[in-house]
Amino acid sequence: MRSMRWLRAVLLLRGRVTGGWRAAQAAGLRGCGVHGAVSSNNDGGGSTGRAFASSAGWMPEGIPQGSSVRDIIDRSKAFLSSLHREHSTFKPVLAILQATDDDLMLETTKNFAEEIGLDILHICLSQDSSDEEIIDEILKLNEDPKVRGLVLHLSTNSGRVLNAVDPEKDIDGLSDVNLGKLVHDETLEGFISPAARAVIHLLEKRGKSGTTLDGKKVLIVGARGSFEAVLMCLLQRRGSLTMSCGWQSPQLRSKLHEADIVVMSSPKPEEVPADWIAPETVLVHGYHAFGSGQTSNFYGKLQHTDEVTREEIGLLAAALRMQNVAQSSSRWIQAQKYKKWDLHCLKLQPLSPVPSDIDISRGQSPKAVDVLAKEIGLLADEIEIYGRAKAKVRLSLLERLKEQPDGKYVLVAGITPTPLGEGKSTVTIGLVQALTAHTNVNSFACLRQPSQGPTFGVKGGAAGGGYAQVIPMEEFNLHLTGDIHAITAANNLLAAAIDARILHENTQSDKALYSRLVPLINSVREFSPIQIARLERLGIKKTDPGALTTDEISSFVRLDIDPSTITWQRVLDTNDRFLRKITVGQANTEKGFSRQAQFDIAVASEIMAILALTSSLSDMRERLGKMVVANDKQGQPVTAEDLGVTGALSVLMKDAIKPTLMQTLEGTPVFVHAGPFANIAHGNSSVLADKIALKLVGEDGFVVTEAGFGADIGMEKFFNIKCRSSGLVPNVVVLVATVRALKMHGGGPNVTAGAPLAKEYTEENLQLVGDGCCNLQKQIQIAQLFGVPVVVALNVFKSDTRAEVELVCRIAKESGAFDAVPCNHWSVGGRGAVELALAVKAAAHQETSFKFLYDLDLPIVEKIRTIAQRVYGAEDIALSPNAQSKIDQYSQQGFGNLPICMAKTHLSLSHQPDKKGVPTGFILPISDVRASIGAGFIYPLVGTMSTMPGLPTRPCFYDIDLDPETEQVKGLF
Repeated sequence: MRSMRWLRAVLLLRGRVTGGWRAAQAAGLRGCGVHGAVSSNNDGGGSTGRAFASSAGWMPEGIPQGSSVRDIIDRSKAFLSSLHREHSTFKPVLAILQATDDDLMLETTKNFAEEIGLDILHICLSQDSSDEEIIDEILKLNEDPKVRGLVLHLSTNSGRVLNAVDPEKDIDGLSDVNLGKLVHDETLEGFISPAARAVIHLLEKRGKSGTTLDGKKVLIVGARGSFEAVLMCLLQRRGSLTMSCGWQSPQLRSKLHEADIVVMSSPKPEEVPADWIAPETVLVHGYHAFGSGQTSNFYGKLQHTDEVTREEIGLLAAALRMQNVAQSSSRWIQAQKYKKWDLHCLKLQPLSPVPSDIDISRGQSPKAVDVLAKEIGLLADEIEIYGRAKAKVRLSLLERLKEQPDGKYVLVAGITPTPLGEGKSTVTIGLVQALTAHTNVNSFACLRQPSQGPTFGVKGGAAGGGYAQVIPMEEFNLHLTGDIHAITAANNLLAAAIDARILHENTQSDKALYSRLVPLINSVREFSPIQIARLERLGIKKTDPGALTTDEISSFVRLDIDPSTITWQRVLDTNDRFLRKITVGQANTEKGFSRQAQFDIAVASEIMAILALTSSLSDMRERLGKMVVANDKQGQPVTAEDLGVTGALSVLMKDAIKPTLMQTLEGTPVFVHAGPFANIAHGNSSVLADKIALKLVGEDGFVVTEAGFGADIGMEKFFNIKCRSSGLVPNVVVLVATVRALKMHGGGPNVTAGAPLAKEYTEENLQLVGDGCCNLQKQIQIAQLFGVPVVVALNVFKSDTRAEVELVCRIAKESGAFDAVPCNHWSVGGRGAVELALAVKAAAHQETSFKFLYDLDLPIVEKIRTIAQRVYGAEDIALSPNAQSKIDQYSQQGFGNLPICMAKTHLSLSHQPDKKGVPTGFILPISDVRASIGAGFIYPLVGTMSTMPGLPTRPCFYDIDLDPETEQVKGLF
């Protein structure tokens, strides 16, 4: 039905080609009568015809140079040209929504729009379209950032319809918002009706010397709505005495007799005598119906000595419309520029003793995420809201703010931790709360998304803790916006494609494979774009499936994957030790093609590492295609691109690539994005989150991002892998230490998750602390290898004594730290990290001499040795035969110039978790070497490394439950 309405609208318009439609007529284009191709848009049933027009430099006849209309058009054109010179990609669009017949005023608007350089989007609806259908189209145009002005050419003056238009695009100034701005004299932010402005201008220009409206009596007859309200307001501001009445009013004749100016807002009925209007009265034919599309043939004109005609009003109003579009474009460009934050922080009221993390989180009401987004300068079309407290941020922001200088870049790393963790996430959150809420500096925290594995296993979540955490913490730790699920789906699709391809190649001839890979569809056989790309990689320069030779067909259809070389595993975001080794293909349908395989934890997937290192959607797609999943039987790599699955993987990841915006307990912004494990992958949040945040904070702001585990693992990988990928250089390293961990490194008893701490950790023991500071000193030295100043943040626990705290800070400074400060953010929020914030601000202004640890051109073995000796303190490395063979293979395949991502225990500088402090003289064993070509690194396995954690005897899930009445999560932390 709706498509028939559209067709009828097109037929109604055919043959009405005048003025600006000449090019369309010459080209045989009809429909909405717009220059360019006309296309049907089938949004919801095909009721809409859409077309674009480009500027044709049309000049209406009879508009002399020097006239007001010509002056407005010329100035609007020059203004838009200047905007375009400064912003070359900016081309504003004037949208016209039509659901009635054409008239000369509509043509004039389009012609003027073309002349000043606007693109035109003309949408034609049928005349019997409902308000709901019209509003639906308006809302779509509101969402289009290219549309900078919207003209309604309708037969309805419904307030619902007029107010559906975004006030920023309401260039006719008829919405309640723009009317309100006029009444409150806020016109610099809104738009005034061009038709009403035209009437005022034409009245003031009557006669040789112009006419003042001050003291004039103006009667508006047959008022119909917004236009008359605007006109009356403008007249009153010029001192006019305004009156209004209908044509049927008993006082009409007397009021007409008194009026100096009569504005006819609707046609004069036949029963009203023309001589009621005195000859000396100025008559304004204001029934322009400028937005209504009404024709004027039946109106007729009163013969009068001094009158303002519809044509005069319409022509000038059309020109003023163009002025409004130019103003709208300028405002939009200004809105794209960086703005200082107007952030309203949330107040904390810390309690003692400190409640549980989840009770603290629930005790604070987060700001609505769209409010937070607006406060930090995000535009409405740059966020995708998930519920009330989360939103995805679109990557278009990077293009908008590309000229904006970056803020300061701070990395939070740590000493070698206990199994309990030392609070890097808590320090990260406490630091940004201190920077923004307590020192009035823009700051952003960038964190990884926690894996479900540790959340339900041993460690718990990663939202920070105490009064320094991300809220809502249960949403942060459970699902978030589904990025890990997307990675799981993409990873396992690729795993399924590998085994399916092996099966089909083993059971089909070349001919059968080819006929299925390139099927006949409607009697036509065509290659898909990804298949053409594979042909090109094979050196086959053919696009006709019928032109391939038998050998070319065989090369195309046969990947010849060697099952023993498959490195791509299935993944699951759950700690499941019984999936560490599995056998796949045992069903009868797999025809005996079984093999041994395994599951990894989802965050260990190479796709997760790619998500964290990618710079754009196109870069992510390219990286996904480069992922090597196996070798063929000739020893050459087989990639995801060879399997033809790259496009599908990109589709599954298209939303996951956008960082998720959340907030801290004090209402400061946080990006949560990616979550690669630090002892398996590179252990850092995403490059994209960091880059977007650095633009948003401004030149004087701070972005604080976290690296996993100790400085020997997460920080080293941050510098050598992430910084190489991003091109970003940090200004400061914040090194997190705890008295608890230092006591462990000084010889204290083992610390076990879930077990009570020994008395050495709860009582003062300066000897253990002093002895354990060797690990802190070593981690400071590691950071200094890269030429970045270090600030030590001592995360204070309630059992720490003043003497212990002072001892750690003194040793840290003596060991080369720029500063060392105790932090109490866990117990009091950002106020407890102000000293740390001041130290970081001071360190950020120090000169840095950043350098990478090794050159990428070094052989793989030498890069591994450099990390082992200079970072871990090993005497040398020992390569297993398997590791040496893999290194030789990767070098031969052209992957030798990639950075190294060591997979090593996080509980010791060495490969042995029980070796605390600073082990020396050890030989670092390299048991295996693997490659993540899409992510862009080689990862050696140090000793025995598990890529699938297991559940402990008493996992965290024992304490987790759901209240069925309130739907609140209980016992998460």
